[in-house]
Amino acid sequence: MKFSKTLFSIFLLAIFTISCSSDDGTDGVNGVDGAVGATGPAGSANVIYSAWLTAPTAVAETIDGTSGLSTSIAAPQLSSDILSKGTILVYVSFGTGTYTVPYTSTAGGFVNTITAISTVQKIKLFRFRHDQGGTVGLPTSLNWRYILIPGGAAAATSKAAKEDYSKMSYEEVCARFNIQP
Repeated sequence: MKFSKTLFSIFLLAIFTISCSSDDGTDGVNGVDGAVGATGPAGSANVIYSAWLTAPTAVAETIDGTSGLSTSIAAPQLSSDILSKGTILVYVSFGTGTYTVPYTSTAGGFVNTITAISTVQKIKLFRFRHDQGGTVGLPTSLNWRYILIPGGAAAATSKAAKEDYSKMSYEEVCARFNIQP
């Protein structure tokens, strides 16, 4: 009898030890996940953009051996960090639409290009003829806008950072960053 009480006690102790755990509750069934919500509008966090600007009268200048006309617009938030890690987009707007710079046309009867040269707090606009035969005007009636997209390690892994904005139209970039065109 003593042997069976000892065996019974060991049996109860074993069951008690096995059945006890640090989990005080019971495992339940996970609930069903809710429906995926609609994608929200693209944001403009950290993206900097100017109003439409006019530039001062252009002057003759030679850059890297190329003669043309240049003028500049102020870009106060264009930092050395954005220059080295970010994206700088410049647009020109006139009667027929809005175009990404560099912009090539046959204005004045000659193939010519308007390009942008960015430095800290300034964007130089430079227009040159491809045949180097003179200059084509850079009128003050043109309107300019810039969009600055900061870069960095965190942004480099995002889908947005991997897009090539220079291949997007002005309207697509505005939609992407929720900017009023």
